Amino acid sequence: MPEEVRAEMVSTVLAVEVAVGQHVRVDQTLVLLESMKMEIPVLTEIEGDITSIDVTPGQVLQAGDLIATIA
Repeated sequence: MPEEVRAEMVSTVLAVEVAVGQHVRVDQTLVLLESMKMEIPVLTEIEGDITSIDVTPGQVLQAGDLIATIA
C-alpha cells in the first residue's frame, strides 16, 4: 500500500533530495524544509520506491500538504 508523506507544519521547501523511481530506505531524507529559520529534514518511515514528488524548491507548504508518495 502506498504511503503518502505530508507536511507537518507550515514550511518552505529548501531542497528535494530524491527523484521519482528512486528506491529509498528507512530514515533517508526526502526533502529539506525550513520553518522558523530551522532546517528540517523529512525522513522516510518505510522502504520502497518513490512514485511521486509533489513539491518543488521554494514552494510554501501548509500542514497536511502532500510531499511525496512511496510504494
